Amino acid sequence: MAGMGKRMRPHTLTIPKPLIPIAGKPIVERLAEDIVKITRGNVDEIAFIIGEFGEEVEKELLQIAERLGAKGSIYYQYEPQGTAHAILCAANSLKGPVTVAFADTLFSADFELDASKDGIIWIHRVSDPSAFGVVVTDQNNLITNFVEKPKEFISNQAIIGIYYFKDGENLRNELQYLIDNDIRKGNEYQLTDALFNMMNKGFRFSTGAVDEWLDCGNKNATVYTNQRILELHNGGENQISEDAKVDSSIIVSPCFIGPGAILNNSIVGPHVSIGAGTLVEHSIITNSIVQSNSKLKNANIDNSMIGNYVEYNGDINELSIGDYTTISYSI
Repeated sequence: MAGMGKRMRPHTLTIPKPLIPIAGKPIVERLAEDIVKITRGNVDEIAFIIGEFGEEVEKELLQIAERLGAKGSIYYQYEPQGTAHAILCAANSLKGPVTVAFADTLFSADFELDASKDGIIWIHRVSDPSAFGVVVTDQNNLITNFVEKPKEFISNQAIIGIYYFKDGENLRNELQYLIDNDIRKGNEYQLTDALFNMMNKGFRFSTGAVDEWLDCGNKNATVYTNQRILELHNGGENQISEDAKVDSSIIVSPCFIGPGAILNNSIVGPHVSIGAGTLVEHSIITNSIVQSNSKLKNANIDNSMIGNYVEYNGDINELSIGDYTTISYSI
């Protein structure tokens, strides 16, 4: 999660993308929860590979690991040198069975990880595979090839960015081989090259399919992911914090209303997440994410993302406003 999240600006100017909340929890926490679930809770350590995000972010990440019953570790990738380089930054944690995940994706699945396999690469079948890395498999569901963004159709099994390796040391050695021999593509060290080498040495990769793949790469995708998470969790019912205050307002499920939030003379929902301490007054909000300690008045918004400590008084239908922003106008 060391990237700058440029496609998510302005929301990533003040916090890293994986800490943006989806239905009240940071993206990376929801991802870690899902991985802990499919591994039946057998997670000893969660290692976060980050940029220079600051002490508060590192503290929050370590708390996420602690809440999931694991030791937290922090590693740094200071320059974007590719996926293989990023994973190798956590070399000291590549021991024994390892799951690797890119922290801008969520998934819905109902299965448990088969730890006896050499390796598993999770995939989701897509209608247009030309924008993704895909795998080709044989009749035994073993991977025979990896292809990045195929121009002609060879497979619709898109790699979602979650991988399992039975032998973390083996992965580490293959990643180190790329660095030592300066094997790059597009001036970056790619995980796919390490996977090719492992497969050519007899390492057998299986595929694991997920029911739904949820992207958090840009504002629209993140708002949609928030919608789906609200629908999938808590039976699609509202999640309203006990100390939230709802006065003369209607909440259309499913919504998340955070601690200390205040709704006054407003209609909120469906598919809305309101962060802690946020005030919504005389407004209609649908299908949107509003983060913490913001104030919205006289708003009528849909398909929007609003950051922390925002003050907005207006009536634009679709918004993307970063932290510490004030917008007020009258017609």
